[in-house]
Amino acid sequence: MGDIERAVLPPGPRLPASIQAALMARYWPRFISACRRRYGSPFTMRIATMGTLVYLDDPAEIKKVFAGSPNVYHAGEANMMLSGLLGSSSVLVIDDDVHRERRRQMLPAFHRDAVAQQSTVMAEIAAANIATWPTGAEFPVAPKMSEITLEVILRTVIGASDASRLAALREVMPKLLNVTPWASLALAKPGLQRLGLWRRLRRNMDVADRLLYAEIADRRADPDLATRTDALAMLIRSAYGDGATMTDKELRDQLMTLLVAGHDTTATGLSWALERLTRHPAVLDKAVRAAEASAAGDPTGDEYLDAVARETLRIRPVVFDVGRILKEPVEIAGYQLPAGIMVAPGIGLVHSRSDQYPHPDRFDPERMVGATPGPTVWLPFGGGNRRCLGATFAMVEMRVVLREVLRRVELCASTAPAERQKVKHVILIPHRGARIRVRAMKDVPRTAEVVAEAPSCMHSS
Repeated sequence: MGDIERAVLPPGPRLPASIQAALMARYWPRFISACRRRYGSPFTMRIATMGTLVYLDDPAEIKKVFAGSPNVYHAGEANMMLSGLLGSSSVLVIDDDVHRERRRQMLPAFHRDAVAQQSTVMAEIAAANIATWPTGAEFPVAPKMSEITLEVILRTVIGASDASRLAALREVMPKLLNVTPWASLALAKPGLQRLGLWRRLRRNMDVADRLLYAEIADRRADPDLATRTDALAMLIRSAYGDGATMTDKELRDQLMTLLVAGHDTTATGLSWALERLTRHPAVLDKAVRAAEASAAGDPTGDEYLDAVARETLRIRPVVFDVGRILKEPVEIAGYQLPAGIMVAPGIGLVHSRSDQYPHPDRFDPERMVGATPGPTVWLPFGGGNRRCLGATFAMVEMRVVLREVLRRVELCASTAPAERQKVKHVILIPHRGARIRVRAMKDVPRTAEVVAEAPSCMHSS
């Protein structure tokens, strides 16, 4: 700590670390954006429980971080607060050689070809859920998106098929993902889970563990293990360089990571996409036409839906920043930063730079059509050797689910104010749950009769 205190760091707020932590917990994007406006880039934060952070928004400086040695830039250590839920061997909380090996084992399950095999199941799950949506009444779509993405993970990644176990997982996982800030203290400090106030959290974690270990046992015993395409089967088949496979505990930690990191984040991205589309009628109309083209096999439809997803993740990144703890002194942006501090590439800060994205506050999927922003200019999945393993999976899922929503329901455009970004643990969700209104269900293909009998789209906020 002494070296950090003596180091010449970029300017930043002088508020006590506890106050800065409270402001981060309540106003994360707004607080960070306000600091950039006041102090420039880079700037330094001091956050209770997290330490000293230097925020970056210059793509050239972020490239140094993402391309730097993983032995110097520790992302797992920066994510250690998640280990209470994900487990000590989660790919998100480990570093160095063990991370490289774990990532090598997991990559094949999320290869483009492997993901493409799951798109039909994604569409079926989405269609079944959409059929239950109410018409004519406003409702928050975020819980529906969460149901869809959880089911996709359970069926395509874990490969769960036992009806009673699927039902139990559907029930317990939202309880783990929607813990209160008070309960989340016990995730950071697992010893608290023995106390009465947090025993319910411990019970839910025990239920989830029992179900996941049962899935692992079933998969290991499956005579068709060699031909299964779910990620769990592929992880069981994978081997370390010395031929050793993952233990049950290591498999459990990866499954929990995929459930948590691959379910809530994608559901939130989809919720923001519908929140943005319903507030931009011209974009919504074009997206509907793209969905119909996509369903007909026209690749231009896929291209526009992908552009909607990319622009959504630019203007409403689910995660606002990523962290790396320095294990050695490093020169960044003209400052000699000491070991022990965290450098934080600001995803939301980069995405709002007007020199990278003209009129950055405008939701404009056209800017993403035919464009391939660089990995330090568009970075909703992080970058470097820690770029999200499931990025391809998430983008395909967003395209497929958006396609099914837009071709199966007629959404009402909304004049309601944009929903604010609300902090939920380490992600940013729409503060009202992304409220939408469905005018009518469409036949597939769409019929004129449905539109003629549609209820009013008048919005009540």
